[in-house]
Amino acid sequence: MPSTTNPLDGFTVDRAAIRTIGHDLQRPECILAERDGTLWAADARGGVTRIAADGSQRFIGQRADERFASAAHASTGDMEAKYTQGTLPNGLAFAANGDVLISNFGTDRLELMTRDGQTRTLHDSIDGQPIGKVNFVLRDSKNRIWLTVSTRVNPWTAAASSRVRDGYIAVVDERGLRVVADGFHFTNEIRFDAREEWLYIVETTGPHISRMRVEESAQGVALSGREVYGPSHLGVFPDGIAFDSFGNLWCTLVMTDQVIALTPQGDKRVLLDDGNPEANKVLLAHMNDGTLTAEDMLRARGTLAPWMASVTFGGPDLRTVYIGSLMGTTIPYFTSPVAGLPMVHW
Repeated sequence: MPSTTNPLDGFTVDRAAIRTIGHDLQRPECILAERDGTLWAADARGGVTRIAADGSQRFIGQRADERFASAAHASTGDMEAKYTQGTLPNGLAFAANGDVLISNFGTDRLELMTRDGQTRTLHDSIDGQPIGKVNFVLRDSKNRIWLTVSTRVNPWTAAASSRVRDGYIAVVDERGLRVVADGFHFTNEIRFDAREEWLYIVETTGPHISRMRVEESAQGVALSGREVYGPSHLGVFPDGIAFDSFGNLWCTLVMTDQVIALTPQGDKRVLLDDGNPEANKVLLAHMNDGTLTAEDMLRARGTLAPWMASVTFGGPDLRTVYIGSLMGTTIPYFTSPVAGLPMVHW
C-alpha cells in the first residue's frame, strides 16, 4: 500500500456533485466500464445497453423482451413478476475475446453474447439439475469463469424473505462446470483481492460478506477457510461489491439504498445514504421477525438509483464510481478520492 492513511478518511459522497449518464434504461443492475469510457449496462429487454463516452447509447441483444417494461403498473403481484420473470440479465463480465458473459437471473442460464448481439447458452444445468438463480459472473486472470447462484427457490423473493441457505459458487475451468462452495445465504456478487488470494462473497440475506481462500492444486482450483469479513450483520441486504486500490471493499445495500465501504480492518463506513427512512424501518422490522414480504421490499427504495445493486469503478483514472440499480432508468456517478482496483479486462 502506498500509504497507511486511508483515502476514505472523512469522505462522504457530495450529493450535489452526483451526475447521471444513460436514459430510459431497464434494470441496469450491473455495469462494466472500459478504458475508452464505454459503459455496458445489463438490460431487461434481453441483452445490454452500450453507452459511449459521449452519452450516446444503443441496446444490443438478439431480441427485445418487453415484459419488464409492460409490468410497470397495477398490483404488487404484477410488480413482483417484473423482477422475477422473463429475461433478466444480471451480472456481466467480459470474456477474454471481449464478448459479454451474462448471468441471466430470469432464464436461469449463463449466456455468452457477442458485441453485435448473437447470444448462446453456455450452461443451464449442473450435476444433472437446473442451475438455479444465476446471479453473477466473474473472470479471473487465469481465464476461469466464476459463477454465483443465489438460490434454487423460485420466486427468489421467497428465498430472500426466509433466509434460505442454498446458494453456491461454481467455476468453469478446464474440468468443466463444478460447484466449489455451497450453503450460502443468497449468494450475490463476488470479487477477488488484488492478488487473487481471497474470494469475497456477498451473502445478501446473511446479511454479510464472507471470504474464502483460493487454493491451486493438481485437482484444480478450490476454495477453503470460509469466514465472515467485516460485521456479521450489515443491517440490511448487501448486493454489489468492488475493491478500490487501497483495499477498501465498497458495497451497495439494496432497498435501503446505501453505499458503504469495509476498510481493510473490516470497519464499516457509510459513504452515501439515499434510503427512505420510514420504509426502511418497516423493512428491517419485518426482516428481523421473519415476516418480510415482496411489498415491504418494493416500498423500500431511494431516488438516485432505486434498489442500488452494484458499484463499478471507471473513467481514465478509475476514480469515477457508477451505481447500478434494479429500478433506476439512469446511472448516477461521482468521483472517488481513491482509484478502483482494475478488473482483469482493464
